[in-house]
Amino acid sequence: MNRHPAKIEDYGFLSDTQTGALVSRDGCVDWLCFPRFDSPACFASLLGDNKNGHWSFYPGEKVERVRRRYRDDTLILETEIETEGGAVRLIDFMPPRGKNPDLIRIIEGVRGQVRMQMDLIIRFDYGQTIPWVRQAHDGLEVIAGPNGLILRTPIETRGKDLTTVAEFSVGQGDRVPFVLTWFAPHEEPPRAVNPDHALRDTEKFWSEWAGQCRHPGPWKEAVVRSLLTLKGLTYGPTGGLVAALTTSLPEEIGGVRNWDYRYCWLRDATFTLITLMRVGYREEAKSWRDWLLRAIAGSAAQMQIMYGVHGERWIPEHEIPWLAGYENSKPVRVGNAASNQFQLDVFGEVLLAMYESSVSGLPADEWDWRLQVELMRFLESNWNEPDEGIWEVRGGRKHFTHSKMMAWVAFDRAIKLSETCEHSAGRHIERWKIMRERIHREVCEKGYNSKKKAFTQFYGSDALDASLLMMPRVGFLPPSDERVRGTIEAIQRELVQDGLVLRYRPEQGVDGLPGREGTFLPCSFWLANGLHSIGRTEEAKELFERLLALRNDLGLLSEEYDPIAKRQLGNFPQAFTHLALVNCARILSGDEKFPYGYT
Repeated sequence: MNRHPAKIEDYGFLSDTQTGALVSRDGCVDWLCFPRFDSPACFASLLGDNKNGHWSFYPGEKVERVRRRYRDDTLILETEIETEGGAVRLIDFMPPRGKNPDLIRIIEGVRGQVRMQMDLIIRFDYGQTIPWVRQAHDGLEVIAGPNGLILRTPIETRGKDLTTVAEFSVGQGDRVPFVLTWFAPHEEPPRAVNPDHALRDTEKFWSEWAGQCRHPGPWKEAVVRSLLTLKGLTYGPTGGLVAALTTSLPEEIGGVRNWDYRYCWLRDATFTLITLMRVGYREEAKSWRDWLLRAIAGSAAQMQIMYGVHGERWIPEHEIPWLAGYENSKPVRVGNAASNQFQLDVFGEVLLAMYESSVSGLPADEWDWRLQVELMRFLESNWNEPDEGIWEVRGGRKHFTHSKMMAWVAFDRAIKLSETCEHSAGRHIERWKIMRERIHREVCEKGYNSKKKAFTQFYGSDALDASLLMMPRVGFLPPSDERVRGTIEAIQRELVQDGLVLRYRPEQGVDGLPGREGTFLPCSFWLANGLHSIGRTEEAKELFERLLALRNDLGLLSEEYDPIAKRQLGNFPQAFTHLALVNCARILSGDEKFPYGYT
């Protein structure tokens, strides 16, 4: 069957907490990386076409209606396909596992009799490598280089034009399983999985995890679904959280703003850790904190803004020329050169995480304290340097106001942490207090534009930046300060498009890239927080409800939204967006207050 990749919002998300898959509304797996989130894809038609690999099931007659949902509070996706002759339910899931990942698909007869067809095209190395296929070990073995897959099913399959195909009928009450398992081809494939047992165990895993959520307020369904998405983007063995499942889904259709988000950002680490602790997920928060400390261990001068799921530092960026790109959005990139950027704000976010961990009761030791001192020693000598900023611009370093504000946060939380922990700060604390005051004074003098009556993107600039909506959130200035109110109102006036927030105006050239981008969904949630903080709560709730309505039918969001084309943009699903949703729901329901560290 010839088909094109679906719209970004038409995908469902599966995960086993080590990797994940995207399943289209019509039941096709267009993206899957085995065995890790950042492994080369074996289904890459999302960024190319059919020949780059996918796995589809479809009826042999006209489809009349498709409905789908997640089974309760799980990542088990159920897609019901109705035809004139009957209906089938496609149950897709990935059991949380150890060494060998599985993607399990069960075709269940709902009514009548439906003739089904399967197309399976496996292409390793992001859709490039054609594998060797043979019948072995009670299944269909697919091998190329370091990757092996085995498909086990009671249905007979056959090869056709470098595609594995099958035809079969499903009647009411029938259950036809297909289990695709990854293994290292120098080893024997693992024993066959019992699909029904795996389904039961997977449902239990997600349901029990969701049941730990402590959010009694409104919008609980949206909060739990976002938390499940965050858990699904977490790499279980280490606790690292990837920013998104995908690479190179564009911020502008047909444009070049296409990046690889399958890595762990320190920025995400901070806010995820804090959120998980506050909604009852202490073990996840501890694992995340431990990953964070391991990743940044070493020289503070070598601290990166992002790492691999195991804490890898080497994430070189290169292009994949044989993939046409999502809707011809080129280039397709693997790796991320922003890993080598200097971003001051991460120091503030790391110290914020360390402080929040301490006050929440996660034990710290002497090693944690020594790491903090090392980070602050570096920051003392480098806080006044220009950087690439929170948005990872490629147009040259500047003195970004948000970066300086977060440097202040680093000193502020280091002081508070020293005052609350048993490790003596000695001579450090008085010096840090002087630095804290100096940075605060400079940001208020150089970052504030009296003509705009707002803090601006960088020193001396007239441009606005939505990252400054975080100013009251981190406690730099209170929401009652007229400069904070002015900044919120200026952003709402100049950076809002059709009710949603742009990060900044790309046409001003600060990011060094051509084209435009969509409105940024996390920043739109931040605006709702900001409006609430200055007493405009009803307006904040209206914006929040508007944002909830942008979720797809499964409750998932990407990074950006195009209000003109009315579609989601950017990598999907996006952890930072779902994190912002959870925090906004908690703030608007009164479960969380401004700022971090003062509740």
